[in-house]
Amino acid sequence: MKAIRKLTVRTTLPERLASLETLATNLRWSWHQPTRELFRDLSVEGWRETGHDPVQLLGWIGTERLEELADDPEFVARVDALSRDLDDYLAQARWYQSLDRPPTGIGYFSPEFGITSALPQYSGGLGILAGDHLKTASDMGIPVVGVGLFYQNGYFQQRISRDGWQNEQYPVHDPDALPLTILREHDGRMAQIVLAMPDGRSLRARIWQATVGRVPLLLLDSNIRENDADLRHVTDRLYGGAGEHRLRQELLLGIGGVRALQKHADITGSTMPEVFHSNEGHAGFLGVERVSRLIAQGMTFDEAVTLVRAGTVFTVHTPVPAGIDRFAVDMVREHFSADLTPGVSADQVLTLGAESDESMFNMAHLGFSLAQRANGVSKLHGSVARGMFADLWSGFDADEVPIASVTNGVHAPTWTAVPMKQLAAEVLGAEDASQADWASESLSDDTLWAVRGTMRRHLVEEARMRTVRRHERNDGVAPAWAGSVLDPDALTIGFARRGATYKRLTLMLHDPERLKRLLTDPERPMQIVIAGKSHPADDEGKALIQRVVQFADDPEVRGRIVFLENYDIAMAKTLYPGCDVWLNNPLRPMEACGTSGMKAALNGVLNLSILDGWWDEYFDGQNGWAIPSASAHLNPQERDDLEAAALYELLEHEVAPLFYERDGAGIPRAWLDRVRHTLSSMSGELSAERMLAEYVEQLYVPAAKAVRAASADSAKLARQLTDWRQRVMRDWSSLSIGRIEAGGVDRVPAVGDAIGVRVRVQLGSLRSSDLRLELITGPVSEEGDISVARVVELRPDADDAGGETVFSASVDLREAGTYGYTVRAVPSHEGLASAAELGLVAYAEA
Repeated sequence: MKAIRKLTVRTTLPERLASLETLATNLRWSWHQPTRELFRDLSVEGWRETGHDPVQLLGWIGTERLEELADDPEFVARVDALSRDLDDYLAQARWYQSLDRPPTGIGYFSPEFGITSALPQYSGGLGILAGDHLKTASDMGIPVVGVGLFYQNGYFQQRISRDGWQNEQYPVHDPDALPLTILREHDGRMAQIVLAMPDGRSLRARIWQATVGRVPLLLLDSNIRENDADLRHVTDRLYGGAGEHRLRQELLLGIGGVRALQKHADITGSTMPEVFHSNEGHAGFLGVERVSRLIAQGMTFDEAVTLVRAGTVFTVHTPVPAGIDRFAVDMVREHFSADLTPGVSADQVLTLGAESDESMFNMAHLGFSLAQRANGVSKLHGSVARGMFADLWSGFDADEVPIASVTNGVHAPTWTAVPMKQLAAEVLGAEDASQADWASESLSDDTLWAVRGTMRRHLVEEARMRTVRRHERNDGVAPAWAGSVLDPDALTIGFARRGATYKRLTLMLHDPERLKRLLTDPERPMQIVIAGKSHPADDEGKALIQRVVQFADDPEVRGRIVFLENYDIAMAKTLYPGCDVWLNNPLRPMEACGTSGMKAALNGVLNLSILDGWWDEYFDGQNGWAIPSASAHLNPQERDDLEAAALYELLEHEVAPLFYERDGAGIPRAWLDRVRHTLSSMSGELSAERMLAEYVEQLYVPAAKAVRAASADSAKLARQLTDWRQRVMRDWSSLSIGRIEAGGVDRVPAVGDAIGVRVRVQLGSLRSSDLRLELITGPVSEEGDISVARVVELRPDADDAGGETVFSASVDLREAGTYGYTVRAVPSHEGLASAAELGLVAYAEA
């Protein structure tokens, strides 16, 4: 019979080992190696059987073993030392504490958080990034509070059938069995937040807390008896629903998340964050809730939006319109007509998320409407996003759209394998492997190659174990060959991605016979380890996985290519470092970042990738290989033909020869030169500490300064900016740029000359202080477009209240050549973060 619920009874620890409870529930253990080793030493078998989960382990080993350990002075001393180390870690001033008046707190909202496989509340890259964000914030002392949802079934567990088809299983997660505690009121009652729903109903949620080092993570859970049956299931599965179910999840995440933060602040005595960060558009409703709260304090809707925008950061992750959440306008209207956010009408909300299709509400547009600062997750993705959303700032060139770039990074202590950490510490004297001197002569090629071989063997061992288990489950018994798949000494290529079609899981199968020859080459054999899940509703993605699995079952290549089911954090920690080459072949430019290649690189793995996402900016010719991209104008079949051929050529003629080129001692010196170069040049750059420093310096600090200025003196600046914006938006059409006069040189101008420019402007109802008049000049293309533009501000000769005003400037000529120029006006106010922010611009007529 099947259990409908689970009940977890936690073990009672001996008093001398009481600190194990804190060590187990603070998720710092997931990246702190000495603490992980402590739990492993409780029971190696139990550590393996519980999936490296300390909370489960303490129950698994039993009271007798715990009492035995409590009588071991050496073990007790070890526990006490690690407990003191955790206390020191939590109390120490870190990088953030050296900054001058940074934000007092940042609320970081994400629909998923991938911190450890022991807390299965993630599906893929977005969640892993969010988990790395929290871990790194903890290490750097950044006062972040994470906000998400607790999914009773998490994301699905993948099971591959005999014929290679993906099946999904949804385990029921008992939060009492996870490293979580419930947030309680001072009187001991379970803290709850409430959202008004249509038809007079209410959606309630309790708040689970995870402790990620020094960072609290709040997870909202609707599975409580106070809710109607359908509302209890709002937080059932991550990305498991659509339509109204998905909308309710995002209302709970955004609106409920802000209320959970307030509840947490009231109970713990902490303060609400100054800056709010929405990781993708799923949490966009957080801004609507904050607007509602400001209206309750006496502000108008527009004034509240101004203040909320000042302190909000929005990170967009998708490079394709299909990746944006959109909801039917009527559905959104119904929910916001239920007094969900008092003071904010449904029509006002709909305006914030309006798009060209008037029947749909766009969550990305909502994010941009309520955030003054936005960013993509790599330089290339920032460029793609600026083009993708350029219509929101019509009149501006795509490169002027106010979407910045902060390239993702990865949490090095989590993703650097233990053998690499030990090598950095023992040979290079570096506690942090990402900061080690990998070019040092003290590290011999022999030693580095031995460690790389150790990690490859670990991957082979795990692949064999997983292959045997899959066959035993499907067939009852595993075939003899399953336990000997892969060769621990062969060139090993890794590929792990979601099954989305643009990631092209099956590009490697484009020419099956050629791939077979590469895999079975007697002199230079290759092997490929593949993993990844397809969305449960994506049958096309499942079919791609099936093709790979069926190809891997072909007796000609069986053992040279394997598909590992149920890709997760635990698998990734062996997969990334165990490969020699990390493969990524998306359709450019559809990969926003692609951090798996970063995690591989931290372990000395060379990347072989399309120039997309992060690889587009970090490939330097020595840290791996770039697969040439065919023209985007070609049809998909032609692109696949060309890019698959390029992939095979690189593998056969560059990658394999370099890997197998050995000296007399059997060492591939040239290969290791590239490994050292990768580790030396990229480890620090790929670390999430670089990413978080950029977020703080480029986004969080400016947002904090803006919201402080806007809210000072009873929000005087916010009110002024709102009034100014309304007036400028209303009167902008009365602006007209007239005749442009250029002169001052009575001959053909030469480099070093200066010309005077005068422009007559009809201000209409505007003031000259409302705008900035700009001369834009630069080389001109055949189509008449100005490139590499230089911007010179023209200033008014007289500050007229209306009528015609003359603006002028002196322009020095710096380079020879033929240049074009134009003149435009953009709004100007101290409260704007970008000249394009209002989407207003006026150009001089030809």
